[in-house]
Amino acid sequence: MARRFIVEADGGSRGNPGPAGYGAVVRDAETGETLAEVAEYIGTATNNVAEYKGLIAGLRAAYALDPEAGVQVRMDSKLVIEQMSGRWKIKHPDMRPLAAEAKAIVPPGRAAYEWIPRERNKHADRLANEAMDAGKRGERWQPKVPPGGTLAAGAPEAAAPSDDALAAPAATGAPAVGWGSADLGTPATFVLLRHGETPLTPEKRFSGSGGSDPELSDVGRHQAERVAAALAARGTIQDIVASPLRRCRETADAVARRLGLEVRVEEGLRETDFGAWEGLTFAEAKERYPDDLAAWLASTKVAPTGGGESFAAVTRRVAASRDKLIARYTGRTVLLVTHVTPIKTLVRLALGAPPESLFRMELSAASLTAVAYYADGNASVRLLNETAHLR
Repeated sequence: MARRFIVEADGGSRGNPGPAGYGAVVRDAETGETLAEVAEYIGTATNNVAEYKGLIAGLRAAYALDPEAGVQVRMDSKLVIEQMSGRWKIKHPDMRPLAAEAKAIVPPGRAAYEWIPRERNKHADRLANEAMDAGKRGERWQPKVPPGGTLAAGAPEAAAPSDDALAAPAATGAPAVGWGSADLGTPATFVLLRHGETPLTPEKRFSGSGGSDPELSDVGRHQAERVAAALAARGTIQDIVASPLRRCRETADAVARRLGLEVRVEEGLRETDFGAWEGLTFAEAKERYPDDLAAWLASTKVAPTGGGESFAAVTRRVAASRDKLIARYTGRTVLLVTHVTPIKTLVRLALGAPPESLFRMELSAASLTAVAYYADGNASVRLLNETAHLR
C-alpha cells in the first residue's frame, strides 16, 4: 500500500509585493511524524506567489521522500487550494506556470487539497517567517537539527559547489542570489548528451520526432562508445534518462552498458516535431515553404508547416520534464541523452536568455553540456558543447 504524506505549506510577503518567503513541512499521514522541513527567502514577491512557492517546495520534498506516495496538502490560502482543486479558474498569468509546476510534481490523482484555518498552519507559517527573517539578515534559512544530531529528513547536506557555480535563475521565477554557497546543498546536476550522428546529421537535415526516427550511423555508434568511455572514466554519472527516439536510446544504451546502469525513458525529452520539414535541408525548406520558414524564425509561437511543434510548445514540454526530473533526482548527477532543441532550451532557461538565443548556440553530435539546479530554484550552466572525448 502506497505511503501517504501530509504537506502543510505557507508563504508570505511583507508588503505584498515585498520581501517574501515560504515554508513547508512534510508529515507521515499515519504517525504525524515530521519528515522534512523546507523554507526559503525568495526576494520581492506577492503573497500568492510565495504561497505557491511553498506548495511547490513541499511537494518536491514529499516526492524526494517517496515518488509514489499520495499527498494531502493543507494550506490556509483559499486561493491556492481552490485553484489547485480545480474549483476556481487561474486568471492571473503569474499563477498559471506555478500551478502547472505543482501539478507536474505530484499529479492531481495522487494529491488532495484541503483548506485549513491559519491557526492550524502555524508550523509552515513559522518556517516562512524564519526564512524572511534570515533573508533580511542576508543569511539563508537552515533546517533544524533534531535529537540525535542529524539533519531533518529531506534537508540538504552541505557540499561546496565548484568555483564556476554562479547560480543563474531557472524558469521558475526564483531570484538570482549570487554565487552558489555550501548551504544550498548538493544540486541536481544534468549532464546533457546530444545523441551520436545519424545518416541525416552530416547532411544537416531536419530530424525531429515526427520523421523517420533514424538509427545511429557507424560514425554515431563510434561516437557513443567514445563518450561512454569518457563518462566511465569520470565516474560521476548516477542515473541515465533518455528521449524515446531511437538515436538517443542507442546512445544511452552504449553508456549504460559501460556504467552498469539502467536507462529510464522520458517522453518530454524528445526532439521538436518539424512537421512537413522533416528530412529536408534548411535550403530545401526555404525553397518550398519560404513564408512559413520566415514566420517560424521570427516567432517562437509559430509551428513548422504541416502541424509541427512551435518552440514555445517545446519549451513548455521541456520545462515540465525538467521540473519533474529535478524533483526525482535531487542531489544526484544524471545523464540526459536528448536532442539539440531540448538541450538548448534547458541552457536558455537556466541562463534566463531570450528565445533567439536558441539560434546562437552550437551543439555537436555526441557533445556534453551540464547544468546544475540548486534547492533555491537557481541554476548554473557548467559546461557547453564539450567534444574533447571525440578527438
